[in-house]
Order: sequence, then C-alpha cells, then structure tokens
Amino acid sequence: MSESIQNLFVDIPPNYELINHLITFGQDICWRKKAAKAAASGGGSMWLDACGGTGEMAACLCHLAQENTKIIVADFSLPMMSKAMQKPELKGVDFTLADVRHLPFQDNSFDAVTIAFATRNLNSSRDNLLRCFAEFNRVLRPGGRLVILETSQPTSKVIRWLFHVYVRLAVRPLGWLISGSNAAYTYLSSSMRRFLYRRGACG
Repeated sequence: MSESIQNLFVDIPPNYELINHLITFGQDICWRKKAAKAAASGGGSMWLDACGGTGEMAACLCHLAQENTKIIVADFSLPMMSKAMQKPELKGVDFTLADVRHLPFQDNSFDAVTIAFATRNLNSSRDNLLRCFAEFNRVLRPGGRLVILETSQPTSKVIRWLFHVYVRLAVRPLGWLISGSNAAYTYLSSSMRRFLYRRGACG
C-alpha cells in the first residue's frame, strides 16, 4: 500500500476501535465475530489475519482457536500493531510487519486468511487489489478459506444515497472530533463511498 495511506494510521490507533464502534452502532463487533466463525469453521492449525490493525479480528479468532492453532497478524502500520501487541488476549499471537502485496510467508502456509475493513485500502487500482488477492491465494493451502469483512455499496439507490449521506455527515466529523485526524477520516469517508459493490467486485 502507498506510503500516504500508511501515514494516515500513525495518529489514530488510540481511538480507532471506539470510532469504529460508534459509526457502526456497535455492529462491527458482531460482524467480526461472524467472520471469525466463518474462518474458523474450516479448522486447520495456521490462521493469518491480514491488515490486522489493532487486533480485533485476531481476538475473535483466538476465542475460536484450538490449542494447536497458530494465529499470525500481519499489518503495515507499526503504531496500529503496537496497540494490538499490548492486548492480553493476544499474548500467544505472532505479529509481522508486512505489506500484504508481499507477504513474508511460504506458499500454502495457512488454512485460513481473514481481512476486516481493510480491503478498501487495497483498492487503489484493480491491479493492486488483484495482486493482493493473488498473495492471499498463494499463502493459502489447497481448500483453505479467505474471509473478507468489508462494507460495500447498497444495491438500492435510495439506501445507497442515505448511506452516502450518513458517511459524509457523520463518519468524517465524528472521526475527526475523537481522533483529531481530519486526513484519516476524510480518506475513510471517501473510500467507503467509492468502494465496490458486493457482486462483480473484480469482474
């Protein structure tokens, strides 16, 4: 991912989780749990949380992991990952500073790969997004699971319009007010409104 996007995540880790909970009315917590269950349902002993940020998805995975399951968090932002490393519930998790376009893992290493609310950051271009997906495919074992949790564009024009109004009028101001970073939440607001539809995302 670009250095400009990376820089946006320098100042926001202290309040990142709180803002996510507020702007989704707490639904992001439920969504992560469901995504984690989908990933864990395939079993296996090696799970990767890509773009793991402050470790919320990894924490959900830890609750579902068997004793012999190894969980690795990969993220390109040291400030975000540093917050995750302070969480007691992630004590047994391994952390790797990495860009998901160049994952430092061997082919066929993982039984599951998850990515939560970060796919829009990979969408600088269709080629870049596909390159990241190719990396996920490379490190997944045959039959492994890729679970992506992300917002998308509502299919209804009316609901989509309301969604865009909410994002413009609530997400950026609230994020800026709490985090103090106008740039980060201006980007987040824009990326949410520009992101792909669920169907035909890479078609």
